[in-house]
Amino acid sequence: MERLKPYRAKIDALDDQIVDLLIARMDIVREVGEVKAREQIATVQEDRVVEVRERCAERGAKKGLNPGMVRKIYTIIIDEAHEIEQAIASKS
Repeated sequence: MERLKPYRAKIDALDDQIVDLLIARMDIVREVGEVKAREQIATVQEDRVVEVRERCAERGAKKGLNPGMVRKIYTIIIDEAHEIEQAIASKS
């Protein structure tokens, strides 16, 4: 187990970065939600959902990641973004 410590420390540091990036992404989502609410734009833009998910899956695949895994992760991220945007829209 001692041999795993340095690897686990690296993974923990990367996990911290991932969480920080998710926070930054959701902050931007809130800004987008405000614009959509103000401009009365639908919260779900299906073409954009597909574009983001596929762009990220392709990028991941080029770097050796399983594109299906990337799609699953982005489905969760995008679903959460939609919930945030819908909450903002319902307050307007």
